[in-house]
Amino acid sequence: MATTYTISDLAKEFDLTTRAIRFYEDMGLLQPEREGPGGRNRIYTARDRTRLKLTLRAKRLGLSLMEAREIIDSYDSPRDTAPQLQKFLAILAEHRKKLEDQMLDLQANLDEIRTHEKEARVLLGKAKKSK
Repeated sequence: MATTYTISDLAKEFDLTTRAIRFYEDMGLLQPEREGPGGRNRIYTARDRTRLKLTLRAKRLGLSLMEAREIIDSYDSPRDTAPQLQKFLAILAEHRKKLEDQMLDLQANLDEIRTHEKEARVLLGKAKKSK
């Protein structure tokens, strides 16, 4: 029999709220089986657990949930892995470029702050001398 998990099991294992897991489900990242009255009980498979793990890894990399789903979904098909890896590399390259651009902007902001700090220290020194 295949290993299954409840929503509480996954929430505990990955230190998430059940609400977050339901959100990932709403985004199409997880597809648990439903059982019990009105399908209220979610039963997650090892596949769902792996998809959740990959989703969290993608989030740590700063990818959007849509990007994560696109990458993870590509691995569901048993086709040749070359197109899947090309897609993954393209998404990573695009994300890397965004981060590099943000880093340049942050560096420019830090340089400007340093300039203003230096000017303020000079003015403060002059103000203290004139007293």
